[in-house]
Amino acid sequence: MKPDEQKRIFEEWLAEYRGLLFKVVRAYAFTLHDQDDLFQEIATQVWNSVPNYRGDCAVTTWIYRVALYAAMAWTKKEQRHRDNQQSMGSDDRPILQPSSHENPQLDWLYEQIAQLDGIDRSLTLLMLDGFSYREIAATMGISPNHVGVKLNRIKQRLAEQLKKVQENAI
Repeated sequence: MKPDEQKRIFEEWLAEYRGLLFKVVRAYAFTLHDQDDLFQEIATQVWNSVPNYRGDCAVTTWIYRVALYAAMAWTKKEQRHRDNQQSMGSDDRPILQPSSHENPQLDWLYEQIAQLDGIDRSLTLLMLDGFSYREIAATMGISPNHVGVKLNRIKQRLAEQLKKVQENAI
């Protein structure tokens, strides 16, 4: 593929799927600095993936797959980096940035998604974007039945968390 063609496709994908990429970034990175870093990493991986796209699946599925795998790899790399750093006596837990959204339910949902492991986080994002179990399975490399089992468990966990929040609010 010629560089001009790769650049054109990349710019189209970036413009069209920017919201999807930011969803993945928000689910995997919790500080503004980390979000910037992760977005750059994902954008780089999308750029590198353009010549490999053969049209066997929807572009959305391809972009999601690239973004999710990049986010999971970035998370592992960041965790190893944090584990190797000497503690400075501060709390090493990620700090959630105040949301620019005015939707507390959405903020709560992203907080809950952030607490899931990498695979469950990815499954949840794909489900929330309306992908079928078959499409999720193809993206994640697992069976549709496994997708169904995992998503049902995630939904149950989220429902239990929501019930606790509602009980504490009363």
